[in-house]
Amino acid sequence: MRVLLVTGKGGVGKTTVSAATAVKAADLGYRTLVMSTDPAHSLADAFQVELGDNPTSLIPGLAAQQINSQQRLEESWGEVRDALTEFFDWSGLQGIEAEELTVFPGMDEIFSLVTVRDHVRSGAYDLIVVDCAPTAETLRLLSLPEVLSWYMEKMFPIGRRVAKVVRPMLTKVTSMPVADDAVFAAVQRFYDRLDGIREILADPEITSARLVMNPEKMVIAEARRTYTYLGLFGYAVDAAIVNRVLPESVEDTYFAKWREIQKEHLASVDEGFADVNIRHLPLFDQEMVGVDHLRTLGEELYGDDDPSARLSLGRPFRVEDIGDDVVLAVSVPLAEKGEVDVVRHGSELVVTLGPYRRSIVLPDSLARRHVRRAQLTEGELKITFGLDP
Repeated sequence: MRVLLVTGKGGVGKTTVSAATAVKAADLGYRTLVMSTDPAHSLADAFQVELGDNPTSLIPGLAAQQINSQQRLEESWGEVRDALTEFFDWSGLQGIEAEELTVFPGMDEIFSLVTVRDHVRSGAYDLIVVDCAPTAETLRLLSLPEVLSWYMEKMFPIGRRVAKVVRPMLTKVTSMPVADDAVFAAVQRFYDRLDGIREILADPEITSARLVMNPEKMVIAEARRTYTYLGLFGYAVDAAIVNRVLPESVEDTYFAKWREIQKEHLASVDEGFADVNIRHLPLFDQEMVGVDHLRTLGEELYGDDDPSARLSLGRPFRVEDIGDDVVLAVSVPLAEKGEVDVVRHGSELVVTLGPYRRSIVLPDSLARRHVRRAQLTEGELKITFGLDP
């Protein structure tokens, strides 16, 4: 069983890559599902068919699905939302503003990913390709079950008992709404529904993320930032796919300058994504929609390779807390002492290993710290970050 999370900045072609990957896998005989968790669905446009909330068969071995995120959110959060809305109404905030504040950013897509977990557990598919929203925020939010576990185990039972005791007294002295047992039961169901998502998506044997980008400075910078955060939260990235690269057959002098610019950006991709498999897709002379064109794109992208396989095994880094310090461990196999140099430039960390150079965009939690020391041990460069005195 394999799950592929395809993500990238909006407009880079991630939906097309998702669809082409799914068609290629189905042609190889895998029972494949491609599904969109992006609220702004475009998967139906890629296949040029109508798609809904349930899987729709497209070709032998391939089904597609566009998740109704609002419906999933309503199922999981509706009762809690109603209780929060009642409280906001009591406090004086009414109408659409109160209702909007009861739903936190990214929640709709989190509950869409519950469907991914359900499909994995069903065993109905060999491969699930997920066309994610154009952001890594949802994947970062998948740490939510871990954060909630402490509250659910320690504080939730106490809060539930206290509410039962104080509710009768409060209702006599104030009109403030107090959550009843139905709301607490809804919170429990909310937590239960999230259970198991991260275990599936953070297991590199099951799930890989693939980053799609165009050879443009801002897009590559966003992809590098996403790559950093995916690594920080333990999600495996096995490929960086650069879409819309000018093919060598384009010889018009008008594109000569663009080719030079793209050459520089492609070198930046090689430097920033050195740990993963890098693949290029050319700029086609037509819109690549419909199964036949998607099949062509899949062949161009994967050739004889299996799209469901792990295209690379590397992890960009791991992070450890040691007292008040944080250690960033970067894999540098075969490196010897004296070969490695570390330089900090703002929010970037530049690691030079012999003739090779690697630039890492630091997450916000590390960008606020300073580098104390760097030590090379057993194929890992361990960089210690400390707080300012």
